[in-house]
Amino acid sequence: MPFELQIALRYLLARRKQAFISVISLISILGVMVGVMALVIAVALMTGLQGELRDRLLGSTAHVYVMKVGGLGDYQADMTRLRQVPHVVGVAPSLTGQALATVGGDRSRFVSIKGIDPVLEKQVTDIGRSVKSGHLSAIAGENADQPPGIVLGRDLAKDLGVSAGDTVKVLTAQGTLTPFGILPRTRQMKVVGTFSLGLYEFDTSYAFVSLPVAARLFDKGGPDMIELRLDDIYRAPDVSAQLARQLGDQYVVEDWASMNKSLFSALWLEKMAISITIGLIVMVAALNIVASLILLVMEKSRDIAILKTMGATAKSVMTIFMLQGLIIGVVGTTIGAGGGWLVAHVLDTYRLLHLPMDVYQVSYVPFTIQRLDFTLIVGAAIAICFLATLYPARQAAKLDPAEALRYG
Repeated sequence: MPFELQIALRYLLARRKQAFISVISLISILGVMVGVMALVIAVALMTGLQGELRDRLLGSTAHVYVMKVGGLGDYQADMTRLRQVPHVVGVAPSLTGQALATVGGDRSRFVSIKGIDPVLEKQVTDIGRSVKSGHLSAIAGENADQPPGIVLGRDLAKDLGVSAGDTVKVLTAQGTLTPFGILPRTRQMKVVGTFSLGLYEFDTSYAFVSLPVAARLFDKGGPDMIELRLDDIYRAPDVSAQLARQLGDQYVVEDWASMNKSLFSALWLEKMAISITIGLIVMVAALNIVASLILLVMEKSRDIAILKTMGATAKSVMTIFMLQGLIIGVVGTTIGAGGGWLVAHVLDTYRLLHLPMDVYQVSYVPFTIQRLDFTLIVGAAIAICFLATLYPARQAAKLDPAEALRYG
């Protein structure tokens, strides 16, 4: 063991007269530990929340939307072209509109009705895996003797008090012209299933019908848009820009990143703000390291002078105190990072912290520790602790042996 490290450990584990310095060193370790643990947990929380919202949002919506000014004419030809675009793995048409769903005379809810092709829609969203009762394919078959099928969000069905097999009335603003004016169009529909996409907004206000039924409900000749799913969600902005150039000015192309830019920008800003705020705890702990090392230099001035008279260089003396501060930082960071990872893992695995769905869109607090974030936290904490050692170590290295022995 190098003698610098041996002396640093001896000073760090001081007893008797230096017990007060040891207590300050212990407090410094605890400060670093608490700061790093809090930072790991906070960053894991924000990363988990951002990732969970992104995954649920992308499971409920497509990656890229293609629309045309004046409406899509031959949308089948457009879909064939879009399937040839690199990174596109799913293409589906859709049509959306607003309606009022009523049951009996006392229960009603505003709903967003989406007309889909049940087979193709499974290629661009997770609706196929999200059906909780009934079958999505049941909306495709139309029978003159029975009302068309509709699949409701699970919470929406609960609010309306219906389940698979019940009927609901759907009123749309596109009415029928009569001698008494325009009357809202009412259509009886049979509930053929319920779904849960995991997002409060969708589960409480969305319903799916077949594309032909939606076209008749909203007096439209065909789909409003074509939805695309990509093999890599992060390529969506590039693919969107590429399609905008290829398709021309008559087409409007949007991707999930631009449509939800404000949401994810706010989450990223919160993550940075929390990281900086909690990172100040590590800075406070670093000040404790400075204080403990300065006190140690004052206490050990005679020892430093003796070491120099025995041949120790200024660099060796500086190394002793830098190693002592670095040991405090490494020990505190290691324990704090390990503790933070363990707490975050337990909270995420057992979903111990719950959230109101109508506010945060998710039912529990997710924790996700990314390797890069974890490495940056550990590296930054150790770097801060190392920087805190520089001033006391330089002061120790500049100590004059003659003066220290004369007045020590």
